[in-house]
Amino acid sequence: MDYETAEEIKRHFNVVAEGLRSDIRLVIEGLGANTDRLDRLQGRFDGLEGRFEGLEIRFEGLEGRFEGLEIRFEYLRTEFRELKERIEPLLTRGDN
Repeated sequence: MDYETAEEIKRHFNVVAEGLRSDIRLVIEGLGANTDRLDRLQGRFDGLEGRFEGLEIRFEGLEGRFEGLEIRFEYLRTEFRELKERIEPLLTRGDN
């Protein structure tokens, strides 16, 4: 191989290498932009997770309150039934 051919191959290789460097820079910039977007999304998801945890705590509190209401309602139902059983005989005696 003569000197001119070697120089031509060297120039061609340098052009290809520069193109690759340019492509690699674009890929790195794209990855950086994606990383920034992922970081922002992670922050948003963290915020949503905190909100969901707060809602879960509130929901658990409501469940406890509803259980208390169910117990009170059952107590009132029993009391009403007992009062009804005591009043019905008095009402039927008044009809006679």
